[in-house]
Amino acid sequence: MPLSLLKSGETGTVKRITGKDDTKRFLESLGFTVGAPVSVISEISGNMVLCIRDTRIALNRDMARRIVI
Repeated sequence: MPLSLLKSGETGTVKRITGKDDTKRFLESLGFTVGAPVSVISEISGNMVLCIRDTRIALNRDMARRIVI
């Protein structure tokens, strides 16, 4: 299921990243790699604040849909 479906406080593990190669590289550079645990800290106006590898990152829902957990 896509990361965008998680609610605040829920955790998942990255299974794969979909999309074009540029998008995959961008998300991987932020730490979204296969096997990495990711948790949703909050959701604000369609944006998600996530915690991955002890780092907080904000992504919009379109980008979060490309991450499969």
